Amino acid sequence: MDGIVADALGLPTRRGCEGPGTPAERTEAFWASAAAEQEPGETRAAWRSQGHSLIRTVSFAGGGAAELDVPYGPFTLPLRDSFLDRAFECWVHAGDIAEAVHYPYAPPAAGHLHHMIDLAARHLPATIAHRRRTGLSGPPRTLVAAGTPGRTLHLEIEGDGGGHWHIPLDSPAALPSPDEEVAHVALDALEFCRLAAGHVPPEEAAAGQLGDREAIRDVLRATASLSRL
Repeated sequence: MDGIVADALGLPTRRGCEGPGTPAERTEAFWASAAAEQEPGETRAAWRSQGHSLIRTVSFAGGGAAELDVPYGPFTLPLRDSFLDRAFECWVHAGDIAEAVHYPYAPPAAGHLHHMIDLAARHLPATIAHRRRTGLSGPPRTLVAAGTPGRTLHLEIEGDGGGHWHIPLDSPAALPSPDEEVAHVALDALEFCRLAAGHVPPEEAAAGQLGDREAIRDVLRATASLSRL
């Protein structure tokens, strides 16, 4: 994943991670390369060095770097969002390691966690639309013109870093509107992040749910599908 951002910034890519492709394709290519046979310490040192280069480069890049788009195969992210995505991935996987070795590991600060949750929530409309095109979500109930209010799910994230998001259900181009709300889902902030990381099945997410059951199911499943591997 860091190699994708490095490519976009014109930095050298880690050996074994070269070339275009989706995150899954690049991961498979790395696993098949000689670099995958490195000792764990070598892998960690190479990753940390690359991470420092990414942060150092962006820190001195000036305001123009914010306009850069990072390609992830079928979609792109603005550079700022790609670093938010990176922060989320680093936190989640560091938490996996900490749990495995029984090491205390606190969640991010509330402000940082809010930005990560917001990134996931902003991607839900397009994710639902993509899943609908592949038959994984129910059909749209109401077709509305772009920029006009449509059916909406109210996503309430509780706890530190939480907030309220209104998710358009039938088209990413529709405007979410509290007046068009057909369902309400309430989730703890950390539980939502675990769902977005693919660490909990959507059917088992501890959620308060009210309203259209299909809409709720589509949003919870779309959240779980944000995990790439």
